[in-house]
Amino acid sequence: MSIVENAIYRNGRKVESPRSLENTYDLLQRTLDRPAESENGEDTVLAWIGLYRPSAEEIDSLAQHFDLHELAVEDTVQAHQRPKMERYGRTLFTVIRPAVYQDETETVEIGEIHIFTGPNFVITIRHSESSGVSRVRKRVEADPELLCFGPDGVLYALLDQIVDDYFPVLSGLENDIDEIEDALFAGESTVSQRIYELAREINEFHRGVAPLSNVMQRYFAGFTKYGTHEELQHRLRDVLDHVIAVSGKLESMRSSLTDAMSLDSTLTTARQNEAAMVQNEQMKKISSWAAILFAPSIVGSIYGMNFKDMPELDWAFGYPMALVLMVLVGVVLYVVFKVKDWL
Repeated sequence: MSIVENAIYRNGRKVESPRSLENTYDLLQRTLDRPAESENGEDTVLAWIGLYRPSAEEIDSLAQHFDLHELAVEDTVQAHQRPKMERYGRTLFTVIRPAVYQDETETVEIGEIHIFTGPNFVITIRHSESSGVSRVRKRVEADPELLCFGPDGVLYALLDQIVDDYFPVLSGLENDIDEIEDALFAGESTVSQRIYELAREINEFHRGVAPLSNVMQRYFAGFTKYGTHEELQHRLRDVLDHVIAVSGKLESMRSSLTDAMSLDSTLTTARQNEAAMVQNEQMKKISSWAAILFAPSIVGSIYGMNFKDMPELDWAFGYPMALVLMVLVGVVLYVVFKVKDWL
């Protein structure tokens, strides 16, 4: 079984811990059939089923018992959904993308949680290792008021926890951007790859956060129709403020990385130009010395041609004249190249 945690709550207190889905259905019905325990007649009964990558048979069982819409069930089976809230009758289907910053690899791990909330039930289906659901369960069990809000209270707690978990991720990404800025001016060779990797992570994180703002605003539009408690409305609006803050910060990071890419390109071009200039200066020196040495070689090669009719061969000053000519040509070329700053 893929059940991670499973419990039935009544008026903010855990009353049952079923071991299977069938046991959950039975105990939930028995709890609903019991008379209300509160004096004013208010009675909140809630089954919270937590699953991790359930099988198709388990999802079918949940769908049949709680009358889950087939389209929502199909999305749950396929996974890889964008953040959204879709209402099917009395059931609300919510998809949230939690995020965790991995310090060891300096990467962001994006997860996925599907949440079904109905009149007396909450079903959380995790498609990733890290989600924060267990921490939310401990939180609501320690705060009976949230459980007394019913499924909406649990949904709020899940949204609040996941959005709060975004801020440590932002801190980790900010540190990465600071390191990239230092690496840019240090001229590290791997900085370009790190910029593009970080940009990809931030874009993926942004895709998991940005839609949540519009999704929650549409959810707020149904507060009156579905009788959401006023205190819960205030808390949910606070979550929306945090979502907007996270989205704004991610937009700023994307802008910073765009600037870093431009700066990296500029610095890379400048370093290439500098290297080309150094190489050009070296080529000038090599070419200058080659020319200086080539001139005496021409004179020597001419005198090395053993033709019979060469008047210089019988001239007494031919040899010293050839040496002087070689040295003179070399000196003249050296002076010319020195004046042109080639040497």
